Amino acid sequence: MATTRTAHTVWEGNLLEGNGVVTFDSSGIGPQPVSWPSRAEKANGKTSPEELIAAAHSSCFSMALSHGLTGAGTPPTKLTTSADVTFQPGEGITGIHLTVEGTVPGIDNDAFVAAAEDAKKNCPVSQALTGTTITLSAKLA
Repeated sequence: MATTRTAHTVWEGNLLEGNGVVTFDSSGIGPQPVSWPSRAEKANGKTSPEELIAAAHSSCFSMALSHGLTGAGTPPTKLTTSADVTFQPGEGITGIHLTVEGTVPGIDNDAFVAAAEDAKKNCPVSQALTGTTITLSAKLA
């Protein structure tokens, strides 16, 4: 069964001086402010498209890795994943680096890294971002 999630943004003003609010309609987690300075410079309490991509990628990757490990008979106890999305004004998103540390009984580090590489390649968000270089650091806790 397909699902659709929805968010919307209201933007006021020009790119450099304007600002907006992203609202997460499906989850209701509340509105989040966005602006060009929060994207291209310091966050200053506001989000950015890149932070939203990082959240989506880290959660999707964690789900894919958990599923793969469980399917291999070694379900994880805990996975901690971060996604660093690099944005270069004038160029766009120049790369994403995933870092995962896992607590997985009954698996060695090489098998964990292989499972993480598979999740990186096959999670739906990675597949949606195929035009971007995605790198990975993975280790057992």
